Amino acid sequence: MMWLIILALVLAASISGIVFLIKRFHSFSFIGKISSSNRKLSWFLAVLPIVLMILLSALLLNVWATMIILIHLFVFWLVCESAGKLIGKCLKKNVRPDITGCAAILLTVIYLGIGWYLAHHVYRTSYSFTTDKKLGQEKLRIVEIADLHLGLTLDGEKFAEQCERINDEKPDAVIIAGDFVDDDSRRDDMLEACRALGGINSTYGVYYIIGNHDKSYYSTRDFDLDEMYSEFEKYGINVLEDESVLVNDSFYIIGRKDASDKDRLDMDKLTEGLDSTKYMITVDHQPNDYANEADAQVDLVLSGHTHGGHIFPAGQIGLLIGANDRVYGTEKRDNTNFVVTSGISGWAIPFKTGAISEYVVVDINEAK
Repeated sequence: MMWLIILALVLAASISGIVFLIKRFHSFSFIGKISSSNRKLSWFLAVLPIVLMILLSALLLNVWATMIILIHLFVFWLVCESAGKLIGKCLKKNVRPDITGCAAILLTVIYLGIGWYLAHHVYRTSYSFTTDKKLGQEKLRIVEIADLHLGLTLDGEKFAEQCERINDEKPDAVIIAGDFVDDDSRRDDMLEACRALGGINSTYGVYYIIGNHDKSYYSTRDFDLDEMYSEFEKYGINVLEDESVLVNDSFYIIGRKDASDKDRLDMDKLTEGLDSTKYMITVDHQPNDYANEADAQVDLVLSGHTHGGHIFPAGQIGLLIGANDRVYGTEKRDNTNFVVTSGISGWAIPFKTGAISEYVVVDINEAK
């Protein structure tokens, strides 16, 4: 239901933006001169840049990206137009629509250009926590990856390059917190990505939990989940679906099914019978069960799903409507630490204006 509401709002904003932008292009001075002699031609010239922009972005990117570009140009044009009116009052001189329009186009290009870079450049983010529990070693290093949505900003080859960076971190465990692939992911990229994961020299291995996109919503990709799981098995990648594993007799990794799965277990069932004196790491794709996870007294919860907000102000809206307990970063409830990553990539939209792309390094230190 939430996604249907978001889709409806985005479509409404896009349509409003198209109507607004056509009218504003029509107010450009050179088109205004034409309209006095040829009104049909003037409207054609006003519509033409919008049609070209939609066609180019839809062909080179996708429909979602096209709508995002339209909405941003619409918003920036409104802002520039308001600023132009204010400046005009101060100078007692009208600011031409050509100037405010060109300023809006320039700001949109710069803003989304930065968003393109933030989506395609992968940062390293690190957190450090301390525990009184015995880890069997002085420090435990976990690397978390989430929301690859393979193929959007990282194909199999580019993801393999990121795996080399992760390998350099000398991780004790690598955790994939869901949405490894998407509806548009290709089999060749999936095979290359699995091979790259299998090449990581992690002390205790690589662990994966399922995300809401991994199963595929529309069955348009050329492989299924079973085939991906077969590749995981081939490269020693551990799949945890409402399961826990005791690693090195020192700490647990508890992998949850996605919140969209009606059959997933409650946290109290997942932790039932586990040794509470050992450090417990829970991996839950969607960060929206904090109260129960804190009540279960697990030590650390790793999540993704939100993409850190992805496009501003989507993350803030998600918090307001209660879709997520947190959008990005860390939080502590009682004795449980929570981490939400913005993901190593994102879904559908190749811009990030509310977040970065990242992999996360979590160091857990034994208290001295």
